[in-house]
Amino acid sequence: MCVNFRSNRAAADSTVAAITTAGGSALAVQADISQEADVLRMFEACDARLGPLAALVNNAGVLERQTRVEQIDAARLQRVFATNVTGAFLCAREAVKRMSTSNVAARGAGGAIVNVSSRAAQLGAPGEYVDYAASKAALDALTIGLSKEVAGEGIRVNGVRAGIIYTDIHADGGEPGRVDRLGPTLPMQRGGHAIEVARAILWLLSDEASYSTGTFIDVAGGR
Repeated sequence: MCVNFRSNRAAADSTVAAITTAGGSALAVQADISQEADVLRMFEACDARLGPLAALVNNAGVLERQTRVEQIDAARLQRVFATNVTGAFLCAREAVKRMSTSNVAARGAGGAIVNVSSRAAQLGAPGEYVDYAASKAALDALTIGLSKEVAGEGIRVNGVRAGIIYTDIHADGGEPGRVDRLGPTLPMQRGGHAIEVARAILWLLSDEASYSTGTFIDVAGGR
């Protein structure tokens, strides 16, 4: 498994250590996926160390401080979309090149891609992150379109829409306690945890989801 990180090497190394301890094989590769050269370097490192690619999880995502649309400038939009949309497209492109059964040169054997989206893509995140929500809606469109494009080439493409989940991303938005504030208002009356999102991703990557493509699992506590 290739564990990508942009700046938090300690967290990536910890993940690699956990995988290794469990008997797996993994390496951490620093790459800013908003940069095409970094994406190419990351996939080349995976090729050299890990062999044929079977799965991709597009879970990199950024947001900025809560604000209304009238306060959003072009520079902020470029930063958010560069990672959440352009980065996902670039990673998906490189994965398809390696997985596609139509790519004789790469000897593609098929595979699965899971794009980690957000319920914000459908709810809009008014007053907070409309730009983030729009970027995730674009990711949903990528999921649907790409799934149809490569379904006949042995590649399944699905999405997981996460809801109010305990992660550090809320601090980036200026409200570290956002999950505690909103969790009790959800139908399940609590925020979610990253492991609950991860389980949905793992199912979509597994053979148990062999007839699922172009679809989504909402992990959002009923929101």
